[in-house]
Amino acid sequence: CEQVEDPKKAKGLVKREVIRVITPGLITTEGSIGAKTNNFLISINPGSAKGPWGLSCLDISTGEFRVTELFREEEAFTELFRLEPAEILLPESRQEGQFVARVKQTIPGTFLSFRPDVWWQYDRAKADLQKHFKTLSLDGFGLAGLSSGIRAAGALLSYASETQRGEASHINHLKPYRLSDHLIIDEATKQNLELLSNSLDHGRQGTLLDVLDLTLTPMGGRLLKKWILYPSRDIEEIQGRLSAVEILKKNPSVRENLKKEMRRVYDIERLVARTVLGTANGRDLLALKQSITRIPEIKNCLESLLQIPSLEKDKKEDLAEIHMALDPLQDIADIINRSIRDDCPLLLREGRLIKEGFNKELDELIHIQRDGRSFIAGLEARERERTGISSLKIGFNKVFGYYLEISKARADTVPDDYIRKQTLVAAERYITPGLKEIESKILTAQDQRLALEFELFLKIRLQVAEAGTRLQKTAAALARIDCLSSLAEAAERYNYVRPKLNYEMGICIRQGRHPVIEYTLKEGFVPNDVELNHHNSQLLIITGPNMAGKSTVLRQTALIVLMAQIGSFVPAEEAQIGVVDRIFTRVGATDYLT
Repeated sequence: CEQVEDPKKAKGLVKREVIRVITPGLITTEGSIGAKTNNFLISINPGSAKGPWGLSCLDISTGEFRVTELFREEEAFTELFRLEPAEILLPESRQEGQFVARVKQTIPGTFLSFRPDVWWQYDRAKADLQKHFKTLSLDGFGLAGLSSGIRAAGALLSYASETQRGEASHINHLKPYRLSDHLIIDEATKQNLELLSNSLDHGRQGTLLDVLDLTLTPMGGRLLKKWILYPSRDIEEIQGRLSAVEILKKNPSVRENLKKEMRRVYDIERLVARTVLGTANGRDLLALKQSITRIPEIKNCLESLLQIPSLEKDKKEDLAEIHMALDPLQDIADIINRSIRDDCPLLLREGRLIKEGFNKELDELIHIQRDGRSFIAGLEARERERTGISSLKIGFNKVFGYYLEISKARADTVPDDYIRKQTLVAAERYITPGLKEIESKILTAQDQRLALEFELFLKIRLQVAEAGTRLQKTAAALARIDCLSSLAEAAERYNYVRPKLNYEMGICIRQGRHPVIEYTLKEGFVPNDVELNHHNSQLLIITGPNMAGKSTVLRQTALIVLMAQIGSFVPAEEAQIGVVDRIFTRVGATDYLT
């Protein structure tokens, strides 16, 4: 809630309005959500007995907007556990239903919101999405046939618009996805493999993410987490990542230069979101500028890799895509550099936002505020020269303000624009429109300066916001190279090898190691061989005494497969992986690995 009118012009109480409603799933303020964690709002269109479920997720702090369709309630819960939403949006008619009761029981920390069922009507949802994306058809987004998904996405967008009280133009794309495109990881598998949180205190230490996450930007950290939760089943996509990781691993000097530049890149995705939503301050724009200035050198690093003559073209595709997607954004950096002071305050209405030299009117106000007396003295000298009256002087009193005083002997020579204000015994006092304008500026310079700086900042912020799509594409490219560099660094640091993937039914791992235990242990890890195929090793039964490592072999095999399908090198001497569609893991809750 903020003031929406000038207190000096208000009659009675100053008018205030709600400008934004903050809910758990629609937080954008810095520090309120984890830097490397998405804050998802999920909308669900519960399926009928025959129809699919629609599920759409939005992270308004980054602009990520996705939609999918599911065919069972269990699949919906699998996605909820995987995405860990801060808030779930549902139709009011489902408020007392079995699904809601199960959500409350199994995901007790999630905030539930309900809106009228009409929000989920297909025609309304489709119209809302078309209006937002300014398109006549949603087919271009790949949404043809996803009627239930469109219902969920439309309701979600309506909720975001209602609460944000403005157009969230940084939400510029709706991406459909299918569970069948990814290795499916249910909640039990996610917990038993300790992918993101450990079983002991639910912290990050002792997890796969803890081992692999050497990213240097929040954007890269969030993307790596997404890769771990959504391993690919597309060998071409996986091989592209592996080739990029291999190139980066073999070129440590380039990787070090990339790390040096990436350390100075801020969270562009969230900076853009705050800029578009109108909550970014001067320091946010400075952080954006500093991030942009690193892009040319990052592009140079990638260029040096692409110029390696011995590399085959297909192995360079991912890096070439990233190189092409990196927009230098020099125009945006120039706007911010010319306008925003390096020492600008956190609050926008305190002044000291805009650099001198950016706006002539502001420079004049700053000069008047800083040196009003010398300004008057300069005006006095100019008026003497203009009128030829050497005795002319400028004075001030509380009744008339500033005035021009001329002796009666020269009164008949005053210019026509002089207006007589007061007659004295030996002199006449005059004012001019120009003098009154200067007086007003001197007496109100501080207020005028604050108002003008705020107005100029809003215009600058709007200019930056108009480049939101360009900034988001560059942020996505930076996140990818950060992820790939992280995986290359892990491969080098922990002696991982490139896995070989195929669509055959088999897994062959030579001298495999558990990535987390190996990372945690002080002494060496004893490696294991595992071979599964559809000829003579369809099922392995592992026996042994307590603490012999049975659970470790189970988990390490699953983790090696998962790592391979996110595009990571793996802890083994050799690994041939037939792409899998799902991992099932159930290990005793008290069998802690670390």
